[in-house]
Amino acid sequence: MKTLTVFDDAQAAGATVLRTALTGRIEPFATGVMVGTKVPTTRVPEEVFRYVMVRKDTDAPHASMANARVTLRITCWHEDDDQAHDLAMLCQGLLIVHSGTVIRGVRPGTGPLPAIDDVSGAPLSTFTVLANIRPRLA
Repeated sequence: MKTLTVFDDAQAAGATVLRTALTGRIEPFATGVMVGTKVPTTRVPEEVFRYVMVRKDTDAPHASMANARVTLRITCWHEDDDQAHDLAMLCQGLLIVHSGTVIRGVRPGTGPLPAIDDVSGAPLSTFTVLANIRPRLA
């Protein structure tokens, strides 16, 4: 009989990693940052927000149940281009050094790349990482 293994939610795990790691950071651009997995609901030009969104871009097919690899896209909104970039660089670094129960390892993908939010006009920076996901016995 084969052993039943599953992979936990990499998107939620990535958000939890960043939410925890950003708490208490001393960099001014990291203060008051919210982390989630959905596009922020308050994207009006009059509001300035600091928000990090973690989304799963792709699932690579895995040849065995010993590892899964996913691409996570992280988007960082901020008050200006420089702070959006700095926040993205910090988030990328925090993910790369992380190893835990769901995400076992991370490699850089693309970016950070600057952009402008199409709804609010706020600056943002986005990047991807390749995350190896640890299986769990079910």
